[in-house]
Amino acid sequence: MAWESEFTERMRAFDAVQPRDGMSLSLKVRVTSGCFHREHSPRGYALINQHLVSVPRDTWQFEFVEHESGPELLVSFALATAGLGLAKSVIDLVVAIIQARSDGVRDGDHPSDPIELLVRRIDDGDTFREEIVLRIDRRDVVERAEIEALLEAAVARLASED
Repeated sequence: MAWESEFTERMRAFDAVQPRDGMSLSLKVRVTSGCFHREHSPRGYALINQHLVSVPRDTWQFEFVEHESGPELLVSFALATAGLGLAKSVIDLVVAIIQARSDGVRDGDHPSDPIELLVRRIDDGDTFREEIVLRIDRRDVVERAEIEALLEAAVARLASED
């Protein structure tokens, strides 16, 4: 598939500037149908932008990538550390994106289809791995602690597959 090839190239480029002992992941918030980008979700993206500018750029531990289907965060962390915890800024941004989608739809953004939170990676053998962490309807209330726990568990599973 063309998008898998593009994804592999994007992850390889991101890996090239990361520490050698790390694992890179994609955290993707994707709409199940339709689009979730600036053109159709201007209210949601205004909220995402507010969050992004509140985080000093020199402290970013991620790369923010926009796609028609929804935003993606490329993250890397050291496998040698005692745990696979994602940075607080990354968890906060994922929560902000999910909340921005819900608030944007409430205020008129279209379409209003559910979104999925995915964790994806490419292993050393170029094998694509993906796990759907959570599916969220625009009316669902999802707590930060729940999102963090689900993401951490998915990251641990993907890391253990090597």
